[in-house]
This record gives sequence, structure tokens and C-alpha cells, in this order.
Amino acid sequence: MVTLRHVEMADLEQLIGIENEGFSSEEAATKEAFIERIQLIADTFIVAESDGKIAGYINGPVISQPYITDDLFKKIVKNPPKGGYQSVLGVAVTRHARNQGIASMLIKKMEELNEQNGRQGITLTCKQELIAFYEKLGFVNEGLSESSHAGIDWYNMVKTKKSY
Repeated sequence: MVTLRHVEMADLEQLIGIENEGFSSEEAATKEAFIERIQLIADTFIVAESDGKIAGYINGPVISQPYITDDLFKKIVKNPPKGGYQSVLGVAVTRHARNQGIASMLIKKMEELNEQNGRQGITLTCKQELIAFYEKLGFVNEGLSESSHAGIDWYNMVKTKKSY
């Protein structure tokens, strides 16, 4: 059984392992970035736990605009209590837990948090091969992102509040 909960500092090493399993070294968040996210945005950093181990996570700060910018990968600030767009800087599931609906569960949980806090929508960037996955979850491909994070082409995917 998978349970969802807010992140804790004790999760750090497992999170880094999953991050490095799911992303290239250029894409992956650093240990310092994870510490900052745990300290500043634990309210929008959710982990999926199965059999006492972390199976996946989703995290990102609330931002004022509908698209992610590269500066968010370097520095974030505490979430405002209401409004804005929920960004997703990372959603990852460990290899042994993939294809079990965990990423979808995590995104659904973020939608619930958005509803509670009057957010305008959820925004993320993804690689071309993941566009169809996010479209199945109700996200709209709004074209190539200005992001050059890790030297990769990223696509803006947005799900507005009325699509939940």
C-alpha cells in the first residue's frame, strides 16, 4: 500500500538516490537544493511511501507566473499562503515502483493542495517523450519552454484549476 505524506529531513538520502536514478547528473537537483526545498517548501513537497521506503516524490514552489524559469532550480522562497501557480521542479519514482500509478497519485495530491490554497494551476516542464503522459493527466502542452536547464529542450505543461 502506498501512503502520501509531507517530506521530512530524514528522507534526504532516499530522495537523492531516487533523483539520481531518474535524472541525469546535469538535470538532477543537488543535495543542497533538496535541503533548501525541505526547509522552505515542505508544504508542497510530497513523498509516496511503500513498505517503509520512499517510492517517489513530487516537489516545487508556488510561483506567480504560469511557466517555470531556470532560476527556480537555483533559489526558491517560501510558498505564499494563497494564489499563484504550483510549479513541479521534480516528480520521480524509483525504478522498482514504476508503472504502478505513483506519479499520477502524487500529481493528484498536488491538485488537492492547489484546491485548498486557491492556486491557479500546476505548471511543469518535461522532455518531449513525457508530453503524452502529462496530457493523459489533463495537462496542456503550451510549447517549447525558454528553460535551458541541463542543455535540454523542455516543454511547458500547464493544468489550470478548471481542469482538476
